[in-house]
Amino acid sequence: MVKIPKLPVIEEYERTEVVVKLTEVIHYQAEVIQSLKDEIAVLKGNKPKPDIKPGKMEKGTTDKKSSSVDSAGSEKKSKPVQCKIDETIRIPAKNVPEGSKFKGYKEFIVGGIIIESHNICYQMERWETPDGSYVEGELPPTVCGHFSSSLLSYILYQYYQCHVTQPLLLEQLHEFGVDISSGQLSRILVEGHDNFHKEKEDILTTGLEISYYINVDDTGARHDGQNGVCTHVGNELFAWFKSTESKSRINFLELLRGSQNDYHINEDALAYMEAQKLPKAKLQILKEDSLKIFIAKEQWEKHLQKVGITQQHHIRIATEGALVGSVLENGFNPDMAIVSDDAGQFNVFLHALCWVHAERTINKIVPFANNQRLALDESRKKIWDLYADLKEYKNHPVHEKKVEIESRFERIFQDKTCFMTLNLALKRLYKNKAELLLVLDRPDIPLYNNTSERDIREYVKRRKISGGTRSDLGRKCRDTFISLKKTCRNLAVSSWHYINDRVSKNNTITQLDAIMRQKAVTSTF
Repeated sequence: MVKIPKLPVIEEYERTEVVVKLTEVIHYQAEVIQSLKDEIAVLKGNKPKPDIKPGKMEKGTTDKKSSSVDSAGSEKKSKPVQCKIDETIRIPAKNVPEGSKFKGYKEFIVGGIIIESHNICYQMERWETPDGSYVEGELPPTVCGHFSSSLLSYILYQYYQCHVTQPLLLEQLHEFGVDISSGQLSRILVEGHDNFHKEKEDILTTGLEISYYINVDDTGARHDGQNGVCTHVGNELFAWFKSTESKSRINFLELLRGSQNDYHINEDALAYMEAQKLPKAKLQILKEDSLKIFIAKEQWEKHLQKVGITQQHHIRIATEGALVGSVLENGFNPDMAIVSDDAGQFNVFLHALCWVHAERTINKIVPFANNQRLALDESRKKIWDLYADLKEYKNHPVHEKKVEIESRFERIFQDKTCFMTLNLALKRLYKNKAELLLVLDRPDIPLYNNTSERDIREYVKRRKISGGTRSDLGRKCRDTFISLKKTCRNLAVSSWHYINDRVSKNNTITQLDAIMRQKAVTSTF
């Protein structure tokens, strides 16, 4: 008979603690496995698992700007007392008793709009001169083809401002009695908009020149059957969008150059390459090279081959450095803060992180026991309290408060709790201390990236409605009109009046970059 050895007795409380620890380890391993699966999916060209939706940083509170927007049940704006009257109709009273005195009119205003086709036939005089040539009358300068400026403005406004798809817009125009084909409509939407494209580029140049900080973000943008990316750059004054094939730090730096295409090897470029650990031999070659400015990408790539920088990693670092040199050489303010959601491609120059995105790391943690739940709630409360004090510090920056906040940050994010997953999350956030607390030295920058999140939602909405673009011109127009639309909204300029003004070539509305400069005088951008 085989004697079975007795196993050690595990007390109930010890067994519970072991189960909790093992559950926590399993949950952590599941997160690691999922992140690896997502990475494999991206490498295979598939979509990763969707991110968990973020929670609000401060529940029960509303942003001042968002609270000013009318919503259901909110206080309604009073209607203007005076409005433009286009037609007056007098209605006589019925059954007026004899001997009554006339006391004027009681007014009742009815707002309306007239939608109908309005075709104009210009009959231009035609004279034959004695020598056999002809003299004809000239069309008004506002006429630009066989469609009026108001109709062209309406088409652009409906498509780019109101997200009406091209087939629905064509059907709408036909129902209004407009004689237009799908080809003509397509050309109106994408051709002949050089003035709009120029104004869009001026927005970025001016925005980077007058701003103390910018918010940046990106989202997917499908073009010509391929996945791409659309990058947003802006703040409370402007919004600028650009669609490209892929996202990377090189791509972001190329966008910050604006319309420039040059590469510079200067002190800033060499300092960046050294910080990114470019081999000293390669760095010395570029430092001693007599050629310091390259006017195009092709020239730069040939030069790298010539000097022996052929490894992909080294090419990337050298190119990023040359772009940093170009951006700064072309007037970019090195003291401008770039606020992002911790995407690696935006981590250049003076970088600040969004607190709302940082808090998601804590918010998505799932506790498995009461002591873990209590530890998580306590950590989140401390973070919220710190965030509230940072908002107060922005309004009244005091040195003593700065020291106290830095000390609290150390205690909160270096705390060791009973929850391993929470400890790891706090450790990850602590590594970003300089970027999370940049606001202590720069109270003028925001604590969050909501501006980019809000603006880029416009592009996401258009992508969901109309999918991707096919032609390069179509992609360029989509970026341009979304940029102009959001900038007009930020500057309190009517998009309809703006589009109509530019299409009719009246140009009575001031250029948007000039309005930005005017507003920047009284703001902190």
